[in-house]
Amino acid sequence: MTPKQHIIDRFISYVTIDTESDPNSKTTPSTKKQWDLANKLVDELKAIGMSDVSIDDNAYIMATLPSNVEHKVPTIGFISHFDTSPDFTGANVKPQIIEDYDGKDIVLNDEENIVLSPDYFEDLLLYKGQTLITTDGTTLLGADDKAGITEIVTAMEYLINHPEIKHGAIKVGFTPDEEIGRGAHKFDVEKFDADWAYTMDGSQIGELEYENFNAAGAKITAKGKIVHPGYAKGKMVNSMYYATEFINALPRLETPEHTEGYQGFFHLHSIEGKVEETTLKYIVRDHDKAKFDARKALMEKIVLDLNSKFEAEVFKIELTDQYFNMKEKVEPVMHIVDIAEEAMKQIGIKPLIKPIRGGTDGSQLSYMGLPCPNIFAGGHNFHGRYEYVPVESMQKAVEVICKIAELTASKASS
Repeated sequence: MTPKQHIIDRFISYVTIDTESDPNSKTTPSTKKQWDLANKLVDELKAIGMSDVSIDDNAYIMATLPSNVEHKVPTIGFISHFDTSPDFTGANVKPQIIEDYDGKDIVLNDEENIVLSPDYFEDLLLYKGQTLITTDGTTLLGADDKAGITEIVTAMEYLINHPEIKHGAIKVGFTPDEEIGRGAHKFDVEKFDADWAYTMDGSQIGELEYENFNAAGAKITAKGKIVHPGYAKGKMVNSMYYATEFINALPRLETPEHTEGYQGFFHLHSIEGKVEETTLKYIVRDHDKAKFDARKALMEKIVLDLNSKFEAEVFKIELTDQYFNMKEKVEPVMHIVDIAEEAMKQIGIKPLIKPIRGGTDGSQLSYMGLPCPNIFAGGHNFHGRYEYVPVESMQKAVEVICKIAELTASKASS
């Protein structure tokens, strides 16, 4: 097993570099500061002995670990993203290391009384006695997905230093802008040249995921008429009141705060309104394709019904598909999930196979011809000040990567 301190040092060297992405930017990467870590990773991959290390004009990094066996083995890949979420600041990250966690409250920031407590975050109790890396309460940590990058680089280094572990060719890919939904947009699947891959971008130890939401965005615009309020009777039309009719027409309990597991939802995440015009922005999610299509159809029907009720084209709707459930592309090659599951079991991890209540680069990559399930990276409470990662989970993720490589080679020889 890779020494704990080695993983800690590598992880901290990554998270202390600010790589927050920007959804309003049109460039790739969306922020110049992502290049700081991207260039460091290129140097590091070369330093540990990887071959064919490259970075393109959009900061997509690729590298190869050549096969060390004579027989033909499928080429596999491991992929992570180096940007962090714009939901919470990733500047000036100051990681705190909690040795031998005692299961009690962790004071992240005494001045601001910010506490990471197992009373609220029950998963903390899974890691009593382990080493945790937390924030100082003022930033996110960046384990999403710098833990994944740490694990992939460390696993490649371990395999290079332990040639007795037999493996086929392994490809590594690091991407920008995953947190704003663009991580796979400019990924060159043909250049990557792998038969399949795994994103190391899950959370709790043991997670193994090959299902995710079908996703769409919806923009609903309600039109009104502005008139001086003192003389508005019978003339003013307040678009904000109209907009509430649309909101109330959707099923109230089919929202993120009332759903779990395979249940889909409508999520109103933005309202901008004045009397003359109000805009509602939703994300629409469901694992089941038929239910997903029915959700979109319901929104369109509500618009038609409301326009009919008001005898005018008050409402307009724009629906845009964002990504689809990778299950459709992974199920025909389920052996790639089976290998990951077996790898976990062989090193003493109980696999937690469950649907992702979100998206992943792996979804888009699967539809681009690279089947790509998702494996745990170990972190918890992503995108905020309460984010943390157990070092032992990162160590186990390194072992999983190495074991997948070993199993893929051994199965190919039999």
